[in-house]
Amino acid sequence: MRLSCLTLAATAALAGPGQSQTTLTLPLDGATLNDTTYFCNSGAVVEVRYLNAGPNSLALLPIKGEQRIFVGVIAASGARYVSGEYEWWSKGRDASLTNALDPADTQSCVETD
Repeated sequence: MRLSCLTLAATAALAGPGQSQTTLTLPLDGATLNDTTYFCNSGAVVEVRYLNAGPNSLALLPIKGEQRIFVGVIAASGARYVSGEYEWWSKGRDASLTNALDPADTQSCVETD
């Protein structure tokens, strides 16, 4: 699937007790979108949406019931993405999800057919 822009909605806290809805649109001419399903050793089925647009690589993953945006970063091999304390690293059909604050909370995953 090819995209020309990506619109992200985020809730930003203001100085006061209220919150405001903010929308961000990123131009992504020639972007490709790929959905991949992984089965993890925890028994979880993880649906990952990869978005590639030139130098920009993103992965959208559900973490604790929320969609998180992971940004592609330098990797010696495979594709590595980070979002806050989480790291998603894939190579071939294998992937892992690691919480840097709790490395024992690492999931090993494999792409399903």
